[in-house]
Amino acid sequence: MSAGEPLIEVRDLVKHFPLTKGIIFQRQVGAVQAVDHVSFDVLEGETLGLVGETGCGKSTTARLVTRLLDPTSGTIRYQGRDIAGLSRAELKPLRREMQMIFQDPYSSLNPRKTVGSIIADPFVVHGLKSGEGERKTAVQELMEQVGLNPEHYNRYPHEFSGGQRQRIGVARAIALKPKLIIADEPVSALDVSIQAQILNLLRELQRDLGLTMVFIAHDLSVVRHMCDRVAVMYLGKIVELADNSALYNRPRHPYTGALLSAVPVPDPRLMARRHRQILTGDVPSPANPPSACRFHTRCPKAQEICGVDEPPLEPKGEGDLTACHFPLTDAEVTERVPSAMG
Repeated sequence: MSAGEPLIEVRDLVKHFPLTKGIIFQRQVGAVQAVDHVSFDVLEGETLGLVGETGCGKSTTARLVTRLLDPTSGTIRYQGRDIAGLSRAELKPLRREMQMIFQDPYSSLNPRKTVGSIIADPFVVHGLKSGEGERKTAVQELMEQVGLNPEHYNRYPHEFSGGQRQRIGVARAIALKPKLIIADEPVSALDVSIQAQILNLLRELQRDLGLTMVFIAHDLSVVRHMCDRVAVMYLGKIVELADNSALYNRPRHPYTGALLSAVPVPDPRLMARRHRQILTGDVPSPANPPSACRFHTRCPKAQEICGVDEPPLEPKGEGDLTACHFPLTDAEVTERVPSAMG
């Protein structure tokens, strides 16, 4: 594949979790629409960010792409091959090329195993590095690569700090030299000073190993630092997809504008000029989402058509894809985000 071609192509991806009633004779009475007709590409070598409020479907989308969850419907193409319907045996060779870094470094590591054993697990599962000495050498090289002391090979996870535990997770993820890394909020459980170290480590590894990355977060400042393109999710749908600079300087969807208006700005003059867009009401339940545009119940620009006709995700501006009947104008963008993220 040449650089810039799609490594992952997701089309109309759906994941509904059934809601049942009854103890003995259970029957389905509804479904949680966690991901609903989501489409996007991940280009080789880029970092795509997924952002949105808690419960919008970011992590579920990540688990669907890696087939840790089975989709209800839709297609997931990896290097042109649809992997949505593959069996576990058929998926095993692909597992080497797609790895995840999980959010919580405390619960994602087995407390009964040594760090060396945890990082060596991918080699054991896939039948690589058959000799114990060969595995130990490879693991210690990985530990050094992510900034850990190789001499701590036989220590247990509880003997490491939170940042060090996340480095262990990173080492495990890159052990098989994957092409795709999905980082599911990898720094949200860490102190701010440690966050910067892990983010810089991920950028260095991406550059050195030629990784493609899907980076999930709710911190918009972190996403801007890490990502080439950003997809904004709301209640199971992508509402805006744009290049990094376009999304942060010229957001088109009212929800994106509201998210950016909430980001604190260190310059008091910019803060004084900026109009804070505070959304009213609570996020609706994914078990009973609003009709048509799911954001219309909280949107300050909503009109009657928004509750009747669902807007498609289509170009609105310079290459931006936005699902909105009434996207933000340049004047509204300036009012809400006056170069605040610059």
